[in-house]
Amino acid sequence: MIFFWRQPDGTWKASTGGRGIQSLIKHIKLYSSEEEALNQQYAEAENAEDYFALLETIAPLRLETQNLHSTLQAAREGIPLDREIVDLRDWAHELERSLNLLYENAKNAMDFTIAQRGEEQAQLSLKAVESGHRLNILAAIFFPLTALASVFGMNLKSGLENSEIATFWSIFFLGGVAGFFVLNWVIRGQWFWEDDP
Repeated sequence: MIFFWRQPDGTWKASTGGRGIQSLIKHIKLYSSEEEALNQQYAEAENAEDYFALLETIAPLRLETQNLHSTLQAAREGIPLDREIVDLRDWAHELERSLNLLYENAKNAMDFTIAQRGEEQAQLSLKAVESGHRLNILAAIFFPLTALASVFGMNLKSGLENSEIATFWSIFFLGGVAGFFVLNWVIRGQWFWEDDP
């Protein structure tokens, strides 16, 4: 923490031992340099983590420049004829306004990036659901055929061992029809004979 004060004779002093208003100008230049570095960091930011780190850095500087501006405004009101204080107050005001704008821009950019990533994740989830739906459709079609093949493929006497080939195709056709009934149930959530809700 650094203190600056103006003597009744118009000379400036600082708690760091500096004399003259140049110490105060140098102090404000540090904020100006930091503001330029933050603008460069904002221009290079690419993801939400970058914007969040930027916001964490900007937040305390915003408060400091607000306090700096209000202090210089109070000094301006106390010493209305000192032109140097007016210039320094205006400079502090520009820094405060610039950091406020930078903070809002970084916050909006972070919100947009998060929303964009959320939308991308939603699209990926939708594609996964669609893929799962297609797999369910395939399973619905072939489930009856698989069940019939399992039953009739067992080494148990069913009375159809010596049947004509037409019997095989009849059972196959029956499994296919059952598969389409199951497919309709998977897609619609109800059977053919049920009314729509």
